[in-house]
Amino acid sequence: MKYMPKIRELISEEKVNQRIAEMGEQISRDYEGKEIHLIAILKGSVFFACELAKRITIPVTMDFMSVSSYGDSRESSGIVKIAKDLDEPIQDKEVLVVEDIIDSGKTLNHLKPMLLSRGPASLKLCTLLNKPERREVEVEVEYIGFDVPDEFVVGYGLDVAQKYRNLPYIGVAE
Repeated sequence: MKYMPKIRELISEEKVNQRIAEMGEQISRDYEGKEIHLIAILKGSVFFACELAKRITIPVTMDFMSVSSYGDSRESSGIVKIAKDLDEPIQDKEVLVVEDIIDSGKTLNHLKPMLLSRGPASLKLCTLLNKPERREVEVEVEYIGFDVPDEFVVGYGLDVAQKYRNLPYIGVAE
């Protein structure tokens, strides 16, 4: 039988939902009168991106990218791999990249210049979770849900070897 970690709740479902609502309101204000194009980074950000999109009151379009530096490991390999690129061009669009968590910053440090080279009207970053203690490369993140400690977090899209994404709260795998 495989090892199953004990999961300790770090951020309740209620707090996660409240914070996503606040972020949706802020993004709606910041982009008032415009249409926003969300790029959800697969697989982890899907839960967050969908909930966030429902709370944005301006027109929203979405696309998806699969970018990884982890695989099934708990540590970033430092090698960023694009497994799925965007389906549509982002030229002249107001783009918001939606991540589940930013820790080392390596993935977004690689991704942001690549996306900017495609000519969006603007490009900003949004993450549900931020792990500043783990930052190796500085990246400017305009919208942050929660700062979390340097622990292995799961739930709300975050996983351990593809498991626990479906938890409705943020937990720590112990």
